[in-house]
Amino acid sequence: MIDNSFLSQEEINALLDSNNEAPAGSPGQQGEGEKPASSRDSSANLELIMDFSLTLSVQLGNNLKNFRDARLFGPGVVLELDRLINEPLSIMINNKLIARGEVVVIDESFGIKITQIIQPIERIRKLG
Repeated sequence: MIDNSFLSQEEINALLDSNNEAPAGSPGQQGEGEKPASSRDSSANLELIMDFSLTLSVQLGNNLKNFRDARLFGPGVVLELDRLINEPLSIMINNKLIARGEVVVIDESFGIKITQIIQPIERIRKLG
C-alpha cells in the first residue's frame, strides 16, 4: 500500500517557489517596513506545510544479526554497533538523512545537538 499522506520533495519545492517569480514589468517595489514580496510569498507557502506530521529518528549505529541470534536478546544483553563512540549520530526525517549530531545530557535527560545539516545536493547524491 502506498502512503500518500506526505508531499514529495518536488511538491514542497513547487509550493515554496510557486509565488517567488515577480510579474513581468514589476520593479519589485516595496513599502517602508514591508518584507520583500518573495519573502512574504515564501512565508505564506511555508505555512501550507507546517501541519504535516514527520517522523524524526536518530540512529546510533547498526548491527546485523540473524534470527537465531536475535531471539536470544533480553534484558542486560549488550549489542555492539558499527560506530565509534565519537562518531556523529544520523538524524533522519521519514528515513531520509537530514543532519548529523551528537548526544548531550542536560540534567538527567538525553538530547541531540545538531552539528551538521546535510545539504540537499548531498541528499540527492546518496539516493543514487
